[in-house]
Amino acid sequence: MKKLMLFFCFLVLFSTAVLAQRKSNVTGYSSAIGAKFYPAAFTYKHGLGGNVKAEGLIYFWSGARFTGLVEWYHYIQGLPGLTWYIGPGAHIQFTNKNTYYFGLDGVIGLDWKINNVPLNLSLDWQPSYDFGSNGEFKGGFGGLGLRYVIN
Repeated sequence: MKKLMLFFCFLVLFSTAVLAQRKSNVTGYSSAIGAKFYPAAFTYKHGLGGNVKAEGLIYFWSGARFTGLVEWYHYIQGLPGLTWYIGPGAHIQFTNKNTYYFGLDGVIGLDWKINNVPLNLSLDWQPSYDFGSNGEFKGGFGGLGLRYVIN
C-alpha cells in the first residue's frame, strides 16, 4: 500500500512539473456546480487560472465528509471538449459516532464539457488515506459527476 501511495505522489508531482505549463483554460468553462455519484456528493469546481481548478466536495452518509482538491487539466488531442486531470487534496470526515478523521486525497479522471450546452460530465477515481488510530487506505471514492456550467 505504501508503494501505491508513493507511486501516486510521484505521478502527481510529475504531472505538475511537466504538464502544468499551459496558460489557457483547457476545459472550456470556469465554474460548475452539481452532484457526483458513488458515493453521493455535492460538488463545485472553480478555475484558479490557466489549466488549474479547485474542487470542493461534500459527502453525506453516516456523518459528513468535506474534501478539497486541486486539479491540473490537460488536452486530449482529437477529442474536442474532453480533458484529463490529476491532482492532490485533503479531507476531514465527521461520523455519527462523534469521531472525526482527516486525511490526504488524490484524483485522476476525465472531464467533458459538452459544446453549446451548459453541462459538464466527469468520471474519476479519488483514492484517499485516513490518518488516525488505525490509518486506512480508501479506494472507493470517485465516480460520475454531473454539473451545470455557471460560466
